[in-house]
Amino acid sequence: MNDEAERYAEALRAAATAGDEYAAIDAARAALDAGVPLETMLLDVVAVAQARVGLDWVANRLTVAQEHTATAVHERVLAVLAHEPAAHGHRAGPSKGRVSVACVDGEWHTFPARLLAEVLRLRGWQVDYLGAHVPTAHLVVHVHRTAPGTVALSGSIATRLPAAHAAITACQAAGVPVLVGGAAFGPDGRYARLLGADAWAPDARAAADLLDAGPLPRRSAAGLSADRPPHLAGHEYTLLTERAPELVRGVMADLDERVPVAEGTEPAGHTAEEVAYAVDFLRAAVYVDDPALFASFTGWTARMLATRDAPARLPAVMLDALDARLAGLPRTREIVALARAGLR
Repeated sequence: MNDEAERYAEALRAAATAGDEYAAIDAARAALDAGVPLETMLLDVVAVAQARVGLDWVANRLTVAQEHTATAVHERVLAVLAHEPAAHGHRAGPSKGRVSVACVDGEWHTFPARLLAEVLRLRGWQVDYLGAHVPTAHLVVHVHRTAPGTVALSGSIATRLPAAHAAITACQAAGVPVLVGGAAFGPDGRYARLLGADAWAPDARAAADLLDAGPLPRRSAAGLSADRPPHLAGHEYTLLTERAPELVRGVMADLDERVPVAEGTEPAGHTAEEVAYAVDFLRAAVYVDDPALFASFTGWTARMLATRDAPARLPAVMLDALDARLAGLPRTREIVALARAGLR
């Protein structure tokens, strides 16, 4: 990022975290008036500002409400930039092809998908932006109705990997290749390959470059079946999914007894919602058979809770409570044990 983009990104972040939509839009337009290209605005200013908002929330410099407010302001800026005269000028003439951009079922983080949609439109693609939480059945109906050349799926949270797998498989069965991106698929795209996606991109610029380079290959039905790893959605994943509500209740009971919430303080992760989130990450790790996924989540959780003055032993106690309730699930217990060792 050059100094000019850095300056505008910081101005935009400051306006967004203050909840000042008008100042944020003024900052974006000032950058365009100064000659910053529109794609640079999208990828090196707005996207960078949004990423910093997320880091500020993790570091406890922003509340959840402030983070949501800033994200809403950045989404508004995206919408304004999408309707700038320069953007319309790029859309003249025939399109390069049709792309459907959607978030996987259960994924509510729309910003990366919206960013990709606007970059692709700017580069001359016809884009169907389907937004957040697109059920796979509805996505397939859309694919059959519109016949896109590619489906671009976005996933930010690894708990949605099973849903992403279903969407990838369904779109490919309909004869449409799938490009995936987002933090859910791992920093190197390892889960994209595991789940059989046709392509993976680390960010919107790389995704647009990949599509500009030529059509993604369409794999045969035989090839799709041959590539499916045998452990996905296996026996332990099924049992763990069935036991999930019972696990959450049991772990919460242990936490209430061993890590009581101090009177007058926030629970700091000591809630049924947070425990359910951890169980969902454990399910995802079992689904893809990767202990690193769950260990990464527990390490991130420990660091986040430390910034919020939560009891230091809370993550370890939660893992112990989980382990005590995983009888008959040896691989799942191994994943939990490795995460516990990582905390030490």
